Amino acid sequence: MSDLNDLKMLLESRYPIVVIETWEELRALDLIRRLGMREGRPVFAWNAVDGLRRLEFEDVPSQKHTVEPDAVLGQIRGTNEPGIYALCDMHPFLKDEPRNIRLLKEIALHHERLHHTLVLISHQFAIPPEIRRYCTRFSLSMPDEKQLEHIVQDEARRFKQEKGERVRADRESLDRLVRNLRGLSVEDARKLARGAIIHDGAITEADLPEINKAKFALMEMDGVLSYEYDTESFADVGGLQGLKDWLGKREKAFHGQSDIDSPRGIMMVGVQGGGKSLAAKAVAGLWGLPLLRMDMGAIYNKFFGESERNVREALELAETMSPCVLWIDEIEKGIAVGDNDGGTSRRVLGTLLTWMAENQSQVFLVATANDIERLPPELIRKGRLDEIFFVDLPSPAVREVIFRIHLEKRGLAADHFDLPTLSAHSDGFTGAEIEQAVVAGLYSAGAADGVLDQTLLEAELAATVPLSVTMAESLARLRQWCQGRAVHAGT
Repeated sequence: MSDLNDLKMLLESRYPIVVIETWEELRALDLIRRLGMREGRPVFAWNAVDGLRRLEFEDVPSQKHTVEPDAVLGQIRGTNEPGIYALCDMHPFLKDEPRNIRLLKEIALHHERLHHTLVLISHQFAIPPEIRRYCTRFSLSMPDEKQLEHIVQDEARRFKQEKGERVRADRESLDRLVRNLRGLSVEDARKLARGAIIHDGAITEADLPEINKAKFALMEMDGVLSYEYDTESFADVGGLQGLKDWLGKREKAFHGQSDIDSPRGIMMVGVQGGGKSLAAKAVAGLWGLPLLRMDMGAIYNKFFGESERNVREALELAETMSPCVLWIDEIEKGIAVGDNDGGTSRRVLGTLLTWMAENQSQVFLVATANDIERLPPELIRKGRLDEIFFVDLPSPAVREVIFRIHLEKRGLAADHFDLPTLSAHSDGFTGAEIEQAVVAGLYSAGAADGVLDQTLLEAELAATVPLSVTMAESLARLRQWCQGRAVHAGT
């Protein structure tokens, strides 16, 4: 009923043109039909195949002579009886078509005399600037959690009728499925719920990754946002115990299971290859959430204003995927304030800061940065983010864990190696550098028709010059900056 009342208010506000962007064309048409019948106004629908037809009466034939867009707009302009006209295929006929734009403008200009309301329906609609001030946008509401649960239950009943057996589910899995269906239309939610049930007759935690992949595909979040399909288990991250503990204390609050304020996000700073990206993936894995990665390089566009629009759309799509983790990797490359980009970085920063201040959705932001000094102070101050974590080089004990992880990951028995000695030989190494030493050792062993052993691995470590040596000055500055400003992620 809310959609009906909201659309009624727009019509009573005397907007000549209402734009509805939706994939649910039939639902939009049904809403307009019901509104017209309630208000006692004739309702017409038009598409490029059938032409114009009365929407309230199925047995009234369509007007084939109005198939062309200029023909239907001309007929509407020449009709004196007030009506509501739902035009479904108009969007491609307004690009470089001055006649059609002019006809729309004429109808809008004479709205006080004609009292026609045009409703332009499309999956995507770019309003021509000539008619922009005569238009308003309307969005169909998405089903809430109660409606989504009814949809899942309907699909479970359908499965029982068709297969003769009840759907197996526990309350927690059902609740998580419903939460992950938020932001979808009724029909899309029904399809995904059916897909979760149909293959095994059960709703389980194992269904959630596939649900999120399918949801991401429906949202068409390509380009600026990407879906990280393999979120690492937090057990596969060596060290970072301080960060793990911090996240563990806040998980219930994020999922709305506590009266404490929900966490907004964190920033992780540290050297390249130190494990920041792996930890960002692991946040999603720990909390059982989909992980979206924002590509700051794809944000920028040569057209003025497009970069800010890209950010807004990416953030809106992240909200649609909520609950989720939004990972902005190397954030300094996208919003470091400078004077050589025409102010684009400042506008992108402003868009992001506004969203961070106003965001009420379950989107947990994880920003990673290598060069904290390039970031503006208004981004990293408390209140924007909950905490700043410093990811330092791994300690000796953590290096042992990292060696064990990467050896066992490649089918090698870690107990056959002297891990404390390997840890001592890798002082100053990042986790990524330790992994590459293991990989290089395997190549060396393969070339010698042997098996990777302690001697080969120590030789690879000795041949590696870690970043902590080549970038010693930068690391020293980073450590100095984080002293007293950031929480150590490893403690």
